[in-house]
Amino acid sequence: MIGVLNVTPDSFSDGGRYVRRSDAVRHGIEMRGQGADLVDIGGESTRPGAERVDAETEVSRVVPVIRELAAAGVAMSIDTTRASVAAAALEAGAVVVNDVSGGLADPAMAKVVAEAGCPWILMHWRGHSRRMQDLATYENVVAEVRAELAQRVDQALAAGVRPDRLVIDPGLGFAKKAEHNWQLTRHLGELLTLGYPLLFAASRKSYLGALLAAPDGAPRPAGEREAATIATSVLAVAAGAWGVRVHDVRGTVDALQVWAASGAPRLATA
Repeated sequence: MIGVLNVTPDSFSDGGRYVRRSDAVRHGIEMRGQGADLVDIGGESTRPGAERVDAETEVSRVVPVIRELAAAGVAMSIDTTRASVAAAALEAGAVVVNDVSGGLADPAMAKVVAEAGCPWILMHWRGHSRRMQDLATYENVVAEVRAELAQRVDQALAAGVRPDRLVIDPGLGFAKKAEHNWQLTRHLGELLTLGYPLLFAASRKSYLGALLAAPDGAPRPAGEREAATIATSVLAVAAGAWGVRVHDVRGTVDALQVWAASGAPRLATA
């Protein structure tokens, strides 16, 4: 279970809530207490259309929070596409790199990860937030995402990253339309044939808001998509996902405990 902690003013769901260091640290400790195995710290919004910040700004946002949470015994991943930010975060106490670009945005990332020996989450990605939705064109989204993730894995291995350090992520909402997200959700098994743990990250995303739209067509607000998020998380874990990345840790932990206690079999999704 990965809990989301964005120390940004403009993230789509919780932007601005944890800009103050004390608020961010409090929330990180709270998520750990609710059952998060990792708290994912992000200092740059990757919502569709978001403008980039420079590396210095990103480091200044995440490193002080990581230092305090590490001192409190919280395990963290750093959500970044920049090698310099990842290196600073790892030095400050993060233990995992969550790279939404899958290594494409910064060729130096593989060297940082290989030298650190830490886990590296490789997400499917086709471009930065400002233009990524223009790249959401597929003939067969499941086959293409699988093939492109396989390329990212091969490049990571060639750079010296150990295979047991890699996790894949289909990148829901990143250069994906709603129908692409649903197709990937239905066919997680095909992605799992790559042989790597899979992270599923649907939390509060816009396609859930569209699904739950009001009669007038207005999407359900991000903060009111928790039940839908929990449902997708349970479906993903039942299909074989290694982990889920969520804003509401407690609700998801509760739902997964119910699923596990039920003895329900895993689903066949391929």
